[in-house]
Amino acid sequence: MGGTRALPLSSLLAAAAAKSPLPLLRRHHHHRLAASMSSSSSPSSPAPPAPASASSAIDFLTLCYRLKTTKRAGWVRRGVQGPESVADHMYRMGVMALVAADLPGVNRDRCVKMAIVHDIAEAIVGDITPSDGVPKEEKSRREKEALDHMCSLLGGGSRAEEIRELWMEYEQNATLEAKVVKDFDKVEMILQALEYEKEQGLDLEEFFQSTAGKFQTDVGKAWAAEVASRRK
Repeated sequence: MGGTRALPLSSLLAAAAAKSPLPLLRRHHHHRLAASMSSSSSPSSPAPPAPASASSAIDFLTLCYRLKTTKRAGWVRRGVQGPESVADHMYRMGVMALVAADLPGVNRDRCVKMAIVHDIAEAIVGDITPSDGVPKEEKSRREKEALDHMCSLLGGGSRAEEIRELWMEYEQNATLEAKVVKDFDKVEMILQALEYEKEQGLDLEEFFQSTAGKFQTDVGKAWAAEVASRRK
């Protein structure tokens, strides 16, 4: 993820499909996505959303496979051996939301769902980090465009809409659930940094510094403090 040049979504989709060892993103679905991209500015009304078919679900899940093979770019850049994937990161965030104590006004189930959705667009755009030099607005635009096409691949309907809503809620950081999950995102990163420091003898201070003072919730602050205490 070293470059900053914006690539067309069709190219990113083709690259994602090419890197998958499974031929389940069938050609007609790729053409369907390409057609939807070319007609996205059309004034005609979209067709009513339909429930995801088995074919659409498996195509969507096959694209999500890229989350298991895309390594977190920050660790790659720092030379970590065997770095975690995006899916690894989201999974432990989901567990964090599951095991956290009940918080007043916070829907725990929604936090679990948000944790496993928040980076889902990286199946197409990859893990864009601050060191890539991509402006925040451009990063968000690329990811939202990717998310829209993933939801289209899923066939629309209530499940696709739920994924879109969860992703947007996280991006906007406007609810208690989003703030909790944002904190879990940072806690998971520094916990992983601590583990890599202990396992591989690295100094990953920059990851701790990047999160300092940025936790928004009591649970986030408490867990971050506990992680920091274990570095000593």
